[in-house]
Amino acid sequence: MSIRVRHAVESDADAVANLSAEFEVYLRTLGDMTDCHFTAETYRRDGFGDEPAIRGLVAQYDAEIVGYILYTFGYDTDQACRTLNIEDLYVSEKCRKQGIGKALMEMAQKICKATGGKEICWSVLKLNTPACDFYTKLGAKLIDDEDFMYLAID
Repeated sequence: MSIRVRHAVESDADAVANLSAEFEVYLRTLGDMTDCHFTAETYRRDGFGDEPAIRGLVAQYDAEIVGYILYTFGYDTDQACRTLNIEDLYVSEKCRKQGIGKALMEMAQKICKATGGKEICWSVLKLNTPACDFYTKLGAKLIDDEDFMYLAID
């Protein structure tokens, strides 16, 4: 059995959307009741074309897509550098602890560096202890002096 991480292509949209739905179910078990509107159709619309709003990586275990990262690019004015912002990282529960998440993060680091970026940023649900532990083992640092905020635009 081998792990292969590659850039997502449009024909991966159904598999990524299915994993995203699995991720939503998992997050609900942790108490996150946010409605997820991400579908294969929205991924096809927003993830491909001349100026995609989001980009993706998929992890294949043998031939099956079992994990993904969705990311965007941003900019950190304090550090004066480009960033790679992870929107989602998910590995199917049946395939965890086999290096798939780490392989996805390593590819994200390569992409970040290749595009002139110097940091990867993401948020993680505080109640998602396994994810927090995973990221800590990778060397990630918690930003504890800032809060995330958002403003809904109708």
